[in-house]
Parts: sequence; C-alpha cells; structure tokens
Amino acid sequence: MLAPVDSNSQKKMRMPEGHVLHRAARLQGKRFNGHALSVSSPQGRFSDEAKQLDGQTLETIFAKGKHIFYRFESDDTMHVHLGLFGKYRLNKPPFPEPSPNCRVLMETDENQLHLAGPNQCRILDAGEVDDVLARLGPDPIINASGDREEFISRMHKKKVPVGRALMDQNLMAGVGNVYRSELLFQIGVHPWRKANELDPETLGELWDQSVAELKAGERVGKIVTVEPSDVGAQKRSELTKTESLYAYKRHGDPCRRCETLIRHADIDGRNAWWCPTCQPK
Repeated sequence: MLAPVDSNSQKKMRMPEGHVLHRAARLQGKRFNGHALSVSSPQGRFSDEAKQLDGQTLETIFAKGKHIFYRFESDDTMHVHLGLFGKYRLNKPPFPEPSPNCRVLMETDENQLHLAGPNQCRILDAGEVDDVLARLGPDPIINASGDREEFISRMHKKKVPVGRALMDQNLMAGVGNVYRSELLFQIGVHPWRKANELDPETLGELWDQSVAELKAGERVGKIVTVEPSDVGAQKRSELTKTESLYAYKRHGDPCRRCETLIRHADIDGRNAWWCPTCQPK
C-alpha cells in the first residue's frame, strides 16, 4: 500500500512535495514498468483515455517536481498532478473492489494501482510532455548538470521574498511549504529576505541543502530535517514526529538551537515559519 503522504502529515491537508512523487515513481516503477496493463476508470471521468491505454505496455514512470508521468509504448503519456486530495494506493492480490472515486485503475496479475482525487489526470503526447517539463524549474532530486547554476540565475532575478520565490515551481520544482521553512532555517536565511539580495554563494548553499533534504525525504518516505544532536539523539531514524522538524508549524515553540520562540506569518497566502535569532532579517 502506498499513499503519497509522509509521517509528518498534519490535520490540515497539504499538497505532497516533490520527494513524494519521486518516491511514488520509483516504487510503482518496480511493479509496473515493462508490463502490459489493464487500465480502466471506475469513476468514469477518465474512461476514454483509459480505453486508449488499456493493454499497452508501460515503458517508464518518472517525476519532476510535483508532477508524475507514465509513458506507454505508443508514446502516450499519462500526466498526473495530485493536488491537495490526490492519493495512490498499491494493492496485491486479492485485489479490493475499487472505490467509487477511483479515477484510474491499472492492473497486472500481480499488482494494482488505484488513483483517486487527482487535480490533473490527462494523456499528453511527447510535445505536450516537453511543454510541461519546460515550464518547471530545476528539480533538486534530479539535480542534473547545470541545474544548480540555473537555479541561482533564476532566483537572483527575483525581487520577491525568498520564502515566496521558493514556492514558485518555475524557479525550483518540488519544494512545498514544509521544505520552504526547513531549508531556510537550515541555511540561516529569513524568509522575507529578497531573493535577488542573496549572494550566489548563499543561493548555491540553498540549492545544495535542497538536494540533500529532498533526496533524503525520497529515500525514507518522510520529511526529517533535524540534526539528531540538536535533540539529544544519535540518528535521524531515532527521532519522533515531534522532533523531526526545526520550524514548520512550531509557532511559539523554542528553537531547537537557540531557544528563541519560533514565529510565523503569511507570506503568499500560506504561513512561513522561522527563528528570529537563527534567521536574522
């Protein structure tokens, strides 16, 4: 069973961040890549597209940012953006009956993938896939050659707070509200500092920290940013849910490093959290 939610989930819904989609692509790919799939749409909203894909061999599953792509032998690609409510479920036989809201059901004899509630689910041709990918900024999990320099260049042109810029998927693909607060805490940058006022060295440090943290999140399936020594532990795997983050949703709690109370404020319609001492403005 696989649902794109990490163990730090709060009661309020939030959109899965990039590590969740990359992890889903990797784990689903192990089960479905190279197999001819039975594809259907129990809900009915993807019925025509499901008929187009039914019986085809799935060549690969890949992700960029908060988007995931399923490329079939025909070069048709199913593009999914989960949004706030999209969820995956992986099943082994005996397969359960799909729920009434199942948008896409993909099956082999050994595995079943149940997708419900995505914000976007459509078939794209190769050119349309390229268009979607081109609109997205560099992805720190992919971390391709030149991505670090591209990120620094794009951020250095923005006259908006870095806490806002980090959420712009055209500048960096995959970072959401949790990683925004955590990454800026880790490198000691206040979320209201203007992106274009940060020197290239600081922006490079922000990229490097993003690569390290999102790859770690993809590997373990949850967001844990705290250095164990900051809470008296030896390994990240020992940390509890309440010990796993530095700033996100810790308003009024003492900073794990200096004991100053964590603050928060709305920066782009969503809250950002920071430590006034560790992240001076």
